[in-house]
Amino acid sequence: MDHIIYTAMSGANRITEQEASITNNLANANTPGFREQLSVYRSVPVYDNVSLPTRVTTVATTPTSNFQLGAIHETGRALDVAMNGKGWLAVQSSQGEAYTRNGDLQVGSNGLLQTSQGQPVLSDQGAPINVPDQASLTITSDGTITALGAGDTPDSLITLGRLKLVNPPEKQLTRGDDGLFRMPPQANGQAAAALPSDPALRVVSGALEGSNANPTAAMVGMIENSRRFEMQMQVISDAMTDADKANGILSIA
Repeated sequence: MDHIIYTAMSGANRITEQEASITNNLANANTPGFREQLSVYRSVPVYDNVSLPTRVTTVATTPTSNFQLGAIHETGRALDVAMNGKGWLAVQSSQGEAYTRNGDLQVGSNGLLQTSQGQPVLSDQGAPINVPDQASLTITSDGTITALGAGDTPDSLITLGRLKLVNPPEKQLTRGDDGLFRMPPQANGQAAAALPSDPALRVVSGALEGSNANPTAAMVGMIENSRRFEMQMQVISDAMTDADKANGILSIA
């Protein structure tokens, strides 16, 4: 009986873990540039340093993400940018350079151009971009940012820099707890080196890329997980019933 309960309990735990991934995808169905998190089950041998590894257990992992492009929606907002095809925006984070496709940019209280989560956006020189107070910004397709001060004439237009657009190998990108993607750390544990800017990449200004998470598929996944969880609970219930019957027979004896 103990083995049956352990197996069913393990299965229920894995279903709960996968449910968390599906719920996260569903919650971010409207987050610009969000990449769907993929969850898979994986068998792992059980080692107890005594017997042979003849038993396996199952773990739920999120090894990668779905990197299919999301739909681009026009917003008309000057600071909204969507990647036109492949590529990522480089931002500064506490763990080194990181990458996002969320182009919902804004000017922070510190005067820096940043993402909606507060990470400074980097220029192609690898530095944060300072924005003059109350300046109107324009972002061209190659990522060049120009500013016009309040009351200034058009000939006073100044160039602030160019967005750092990079094209990393997406299969190597890992998602952090902050939702940003990064290259794997170096062998010594240090953060990965900054990627070079790719001048061939382009953005669409006045637009945002939608999430590539599919709400319908997420809902179907939640329903399927719910049924699987009920099956595991039924196994545990049946095992307990069998145990009670066995104890009853022993009591009569």
